[in-house]
Amino acid sequence: MTISKATGEEISEAELPLLKDVVTGAVDFKGRPAVRSKSGCWKSASFIIVAGVAERFAYYGISSNLISYLTKKLGQPTATAAATLNAWYGTSSLLPILGAFVADSFSGRFRTIIVAFLLYILGLSLLSLSASLTSNYSKCKTASENVGCSPPELLNVLFFFSLYLVAFAQGGLSPCSLAFGADQFDEEYEYECKAKSTFFNWWYFFSFGGILLPLLTLNYIQDNVGWELGFGIPAIVMCLALVLFLAGSMTYRFRVNADGRNPFARIYRVFVRAAKNWKAAPVAISIDEEDQQKCAQFRFLDKALLTPDGWIGETICSVEDVECTKAILRVVPVWFSCLGYTIVSAQPSTLFTKQAATIDLHLTSNFQLPAASLQMLFIIATVFIFLPLYDRVFVPIARAITKNPSGISPLQRVGIGLGLNLISIVFTAIIELKHLALAREYGLVDMPDTMIPMSVWWLAPQYVISRVANVFVLVGLQEFFYDEVPNELKSIGLAMYLSIIGVGSLLSSFLISSIQKLTSKNGQSGWFADNLNRAHLDYFYWLLGGLCAAGFIAFIYFAKYYVYKRRMSV
Repeated sequence: MTISKATGEEISEAELPLLKDVVTGAVDFKGRPAVRSKSGCWKSASFIIVAGVAERFAYYGISSNLISYLTKKLGQPTATAAATLNAWYGTSSLLPILGAFVADSFSGRFRTIIVAFLLYILGLSLLSLSASLTSNYSKCKTASENVGCSPPELLNVLFFFSLYLVAFAQGGLSPCSLAFGADQFDEEYEYECKAKSTFFNWWYFFSFGGILLPLLTLNYIQDNVGWELGFGIPAIVMCLALVLFLAGSMTYRFRVNADGRNPFARIYRVFVRAAKNWKAAPVAISIDEEDQQKCAQFRFLDKALLTPDGWIGETICSVEDVECTKAILRVVPVWFSCLGYTIVSAQPSTLFTKQAATIDLHLTSNFQLPAASLQMLFIIATVFIFLPLYDRVFVPIARAITKNPSGISPLQRVGIGLGLNLISIVFTAIIELKHLALAREYGLVDMPDTMIPMSVWWLAPQYVISRVANVFVLVGLQEFFYDEVPNELKSIGLAMYLSIIGVGSLLSSFLISSIQKLTSKNGQSGWFADNLNRAHLDYFYWLLGGLCAAGFIAFIYFAKYYVYKRRMSV
């Protein structure tokens, strides 16, 4: 008999695969050592990508048009509906941290994904039921004014319970499905290491397909056919995606925590022990005791290795525990330095759209595009064209030059994106200056409903550059936060990536509301006046440019001194 290193169970020699075909630290669905030729890689990742696309389809299928449901069906005032949506979006952006914590600490990614699927389906089904019960009330009209009747409070409770159930479900499914997909690639095997980098590219690519489909189809169904069907279709899609996800179970690789201890408990103990020993002299650890890839940052945490007597010996905190904690702390500066980027990335769907609504939107002499659809056009033109070119042309060329399996390192990729993002917002500010100048030149300052004689093609660069920046930054951050956190905390790493986007959106909302209050005092119209010809979006864009520049400089500094888990030049 032989002991499996992955599971600790006894297996016969006949059952033990050839060593070169075994994936270290991974088991199959039955708990046996994972065989490379029969598990993982694209054969497994394809099933998981389907789950990710379905989740994006369901989430945006209800969120993209939710403002209409709140105002038209539930009878909420616009301001109340907007506040309600902001609260829901904010909650949704932070819940992946909770979902990832549960997955990495207790249930594992696979079980968390299944539970999240079931909660998603339940939430969407209850939303469809709520819409069906509410429809009778929204059709009636009051005698005094032509508005819909508000449904009973019980139906409102049912609706918001269902809505937040969906938020909790996506909080588990979003980080865990992406982490579980990346788990299917072995970083120690050259081909799969290259494929993992490609996996993040194609995950981003297909995720946009999951976002565009509801914008093109579900919104029309919800507005013109019925909300029952508009909420019901995502529920059906999630049911089918769950079946497909489970169909791939026999091919999946499941990462094993060799230590067996809760990773969060280990990190907590390091901080507690280091705090208790904070007065002790610095700890000198022999280089032989440390892995060659570990750096000497955050040396104060090395005091967690001290016993009460002041010497290094058997203790509840090992060198592995300390280095695991350091790995989490090392990625935090990168998280903060990218917040400026996420604030800017929140603008295309809001201020960019309002800016576009004031100018000539004719792409040709006979074809005019709605302002809200301009963003969709440039998503298709950049993500669906540029990303395959990046993956199939740029990466192979960069790989041949740098000898890096990913072509360029994740931080190099993020840095390029942050630079493009800065260029994009500077260009946006300059174009807004031209917009205001034309309004003054043609005497249209006090005629906000009159089209400014300015072609829509002036806005093309800011849309295209910002979307190309997204391809670099978002995919780079996905790969960075997955690779650089400890193996037991991959879901948390990707939840940290998702939280940057959510926190950036919340900060954008806070900045806009705060600036408008400050600039609209004493009868002033403010930077965000309804009449954009008298507003000062250009000031706001220059402010964002300053934030982006500061974040970019901070990122360059942190990236310069960052030490990867796997040796890689920055």
